[in-house]
Amino acid sequence: MEDREHFYADDPALGPADAKTTLRGVDYFFLGNGLIQAAVQIAPAGDATPVGLLLMDPERLGPKRAALSFDPVTGLAATAMTIADGNAVHAPRQGSIRAGWLRGAIDPRVEVVWTSGPYRVREIFHCPDMSSARLLRRVTVVRRSPGRAKVILKTGLGRRTLEAELRCRADSAATAVFEYRIVRAKEGQSPGGTVAKTSVRIGAERDDDAGAPSVAYWRDTAACRFHDPVLDRFFDASKFQLRAAVSAAGRLDGSIWQYNLEWVRDQALNALALAMTGQVEPARTVFARLLREFVNAEGATLDSSRERPLEECEVDQNGVLLFALESYLDWTGDEDLVRTGWPAIEKAAAFPLRPEFRHAPSGLLVNRREFWERHDTYGIQPGIELAHQLFVAKGLLSAARLAGRLGRSRQSVEWTEAALDLRRAMLKDPRFSLVERGTFVKRRGLDGRVQRAIRPDPSSTLPREAPLFGPGRHWLDPDTSAVLPIAWEFIDPAGRLAGKTLDSMERLWNQRWSGGGYGRYNVTSEPDSPGPWPFASLFVARAALEAGDAAKTRRVLDWLARLPGSRAGSWFEFYGPRPVPPYPQVGIVPWTWAELVFLLVRHVLGVRPGQERFSLRPRLIPGLDRVEADLALRGGRLSLDIRRARRGEEPGFRCGRRRGPYHRYGFGLELPPPGGRIRVRAVIP
Repeated sequence: MEDREHFYADDPALGPADAKTTLRGVDYFFLGNGLIQAAVQIAPAGDATPVGLLLMDPERLGPKRAALSFDPVTGLAATAMTIADGNAVHAPRQGSIRAGWLRGAIDPRVEVVWTSGPYRVREIFHCPDMSSARLLRRVTVVRRSPGRAKVILKTGLGRRTLEAELRCRADSAATAVFEYRIVRAKEGQSPGGTVAKTSVRIGAERDDDAGAPSVAYWRDTAACRFHDPVLDRFFDASKFQLRAAVSAAGRLDGSIWQYNLEWVRDQALNALALAMTGQVEPARTVFARLLREFVNAEGATLDSSRERPLEECEVDQNGVLLFALESYLDWTGDEDLVRTGWPAIEKAAAFPLRPEFRHAPSGLLVNRREFWERHDTYGIQPGIELAHQLFVAKGLLSAARLAGRLGRSRQSVEWTEAALDLRRAMLKDPRFSLVERGTFVKRRGLDGRVQRAIRPDPSSTLPREAPLFGPGRHWLDPDTSAVLPIAWEFIDPAGRLAGKTLDSMERLWNQRWSGGGYGRYNVTSEPDSPGPWPFASLFVARAALEAGDAAKTRRVLDWLARLPGSRAGSWFEFYGPRPVPPYPQVGIVPWTWAELVFLLVRHVLGVRPGQERFSLRPRLIPGLDRVEADLALRGGRLSLDIRRARRGEEPGFRCGRRRGPYHRYGFGLELPPPGGRIRVRAVIP
């Protein structure tokens, strides 16, 4: 693998300030329906357009400056809204802007309120339907001083300007609506086929505030009320923005504006989260595309949109794809996807079992690339990676159950035995297990010794400012991937191994920074900048909740709520300085939204569907005393009312006439019939 794979040409120091992603205090609210993607930029510090609009074709991944509404000279300035009142021009100013998801709206709507002079302006952005590439911007102006005025609302795209005349009276509202529409026109032929030229048209729309057709789509998705403003916002923002990130064809950037590439691991987890929020159609589209285009003839999966040599294949991706597919089937009942995609599923399951990956003394899997994609340039030697054993074993168990559903008993037995052998060696092999002194370790060498530290290749052209190139030893452990067996319940979350592993993670909190958050691994081996990672921190939050340490889970959520991006619920990959260039600007990672859905639906609500039944294992964190949810499950609906037991009250479950005592391993029920509804009340400690 070449160092240059990690380098990008985009330099935010060139061109307008809006090209920079990590503006001070910035929030990006993502909207979209697969045909159009938009981000409302709120930059309150005054170092870029305070209220800007990024419009993108979701089928084309690119840096921030590649947005269709981005001008190479003026950035997003033309997309701002101004009010001309005679010779005075009013616009959003630093300190005058309030933005958030519109409360009470069923569909995703971004509300921006700002004041300037005698005017109060309220802007609402939303996609009115799920079948056209358009976004509406409804602008309401209220004059707060006596008298009347004829004002001109002005906005635009690049050098194009659109105006709307409003007549304002004291304390009364006047409204204009602007429409943005992505247009794709055939431009010509190329060796790869027809090239479509994509542009944005802006126009005026009649003032119609009736219910948008998109409401019907969103009404059928999952609804959760945590009676906690932070968690309510995080859930809705994750549900809304997962949909906005996925194109109609199932394309999804691993980090929006950063990588412009795709990974099977990320795609599969995001698709599972979509299914868990009731968004079956886009989830199915993503999975079908992965099976069709991202599993090659040998069964290898693509990462960063490319194939790798065998020694650098990310075999954990095969496992993630397989177990995410089974979980998708459990949530949706969509067996047709598994049947039509079986040839790719079969290849993905068989691929990690090739002899090239097998470590003869232990049977474990070997390669020279670790979970976070460091390789020999960074000092990673051929060895046995914890996450690869975990996900391949977990994925093979899922593949075995899928094979059983389809009547393929031979494959079911073969893959079950292979998975159990991997799990046994991973946990119990006397020399090569990934357990050392009662704690998970990240990696062992081929000789069985723990690979504790790495030394980068001296000829590497990676930036020398990174901690990996600093003095001293560069340690691999601890690594947040070590808590994934706990978060996914591959081991007993209440056991000693889980407890000691979670305790070791505390060395990753506030390593070379203050303010909180876990680094993805020991900062001394970090080839990027030191800083906390939101989705890696959520690994720990999920594992901690399963292990019974709800306070640690709350600490991570409170930290996320303090970060720039919290109002929108869209977080950067990590928070810290970065050498840009040669590295790309940090972007918004959809995987974080998936991890929040897993935390809130799988762990807090505790919903675990299976082939014929589902179990409930709810857990409340500090600050939560009651949760209500209405989830889509197997073509039916599941209504939950979960609350904390009052003093002297006996915990337990109730579904119709059926009652059951509380147990930490949950309460089992039949799946709801298609079109039917099951209501469950739970009182828990």
